[in-house]
Amino acid sequence: MRISEIYASIQGESQYAGRPAVLVRTTGCDLRCTYCDTTDAFTGGRDISVEEVVAEVKRFGLPFVLLTGGEPMMQPEIAELARRLLAEGLKVAIETSGAHALEELPAPVFRIVDVKTPSSGESGRMRWEVFERLRPCDAAKFVIADEADYRWSVEKMRRLRLPGRTEILFSPVHGKLEPRDLVTWVIRDRLPVRVNLQLHKYVWGPDARGV
Repeated sequence: MRISEIYASIQGESQYAGRPAVLVRTTGCDLRCTYCDTTDAFTGGRDISVEEVVAEVKRFGLPFVLLTGGEPMMQPEIAELARRLLAEGLKVAIETSGAHALEELPAPVFRIVDVKTPSSGESGRMRWEVFERLRPCDAAKFVIADEADYRWSVEKMRRLRLPGRTEILFSPVHGKLEPRDLVTWVIRDRLPVRVNLQLHKYVWGPDARGV
């Protein structure tokens, strides 16, 4: 596998925000979202076996593991890694874009799937059937840069029939959309969503890595 970094921190976003976790960040991504905050994971990293990844994760002694990137679904061994981590008694989640099929992942893996909004420049790459298969333990995450993204997200959320079927996260682009504006819109429209801030950026700053 090609891995950018493995480190212990808190889960910064999603319905698991604030939970201590080991993050396994893979290298490489096939999308180029305008608001991407992990461009350093596009290239570089190190080649490491599944067995070595599992050993590094276990050394941290935390029960929750997040597979992220980059785009973890680009790694051919990602499903096997998830199976090995689950076999160790760990809880496993994955952050991935909606541009990749997820059927190969073991069922116990929690899926946190990005819906690429128009401002990302990549909304045309979504595989909408992925969102039809999300479960109550999973999440669809809309990263929102402006009010146009917000209106688009509300419409897409309803067209996909996400409310009541899976967790729905509305996340403001850090430094571009004020969280208070997103909260105002969500409350005004009585949306069944969770406003999702990137907690790690408020704890360590927006440019910190490996935390």
